[in-house]
Amino acid sequence: MSIRVLVADDQSMVRAGFRLLLAREPDIDVIAEARTGIEAVQQAARFNPTVVLMDIRMPDLDGLEATRRILAADAAARILILTTFDLDEYVYEALQAGASGFVLKDDPPEQLIAALRTVAAGDALLSPAVTKRVIRQFARLPRPAPPAAIDELTARELDIFRLIADGLSNAEISERLYIGDTTVKTHVTHILQKLGLRDRVQAVVLAYRTGIFESSA
Repeated sequence: MSIRVLVADDQSMVRAGFRLLLAREPDIDVIAEARTGIEAVQQAARFNPTVVLMDIRMPDLDGLEATRRILAADAAARILILTTFDLDEYVYEALQAGASGFVLKDDPPEQLIAALRTVAAGDALLSPAVTKRVIRQFARLPRPAPPAAIDELTARELDIFRLIADGLSNAEISERLYIGDTTVKTHVTHILQKLGLRDRVQAVVLAYRTGIFESSA
């Protein structure tokens, strides 16, 4: 089953570049384009893409608000944000809005393709570099108490939750803890279920919004 992608970017050359790049992948199909945030919301509703590749800065409606509206209409939608390192406040707000991950505009093509596949598979993508910036943003905000459900996590689940918060992938967690990838996936699923979270990006948000691991850091 192909990954259906909606490319939302206000620059026609950028959209054309993404379409050309993704056309080489047999499992990825660019089904629609949008040049404004409003068009992105409309096209997402019309075509029901697997992943929306969303530029954060667009006319009429920015990518942040477009993300909110798409997810309000379809909570299962997957949004992969196109960003740059000088947009920390947008990264933070997009996390809060429910984005599934971020890719940098100057990332190598193979990283973008891998990111699309990761998000399409139902996982979330947050690189360690972006995670560090998110940590700094959350450190400046008032912090609520951690949810009571934290106490339901086992010691192993807490270990894995900490590594998720550090931005590690399942494969990296597997290597760090000397356990199988399937075991990691099972633990991650249990963590998200116990905490009532949508994906690992929301887990990162929770960890740094509440400062869960700071006392033991």
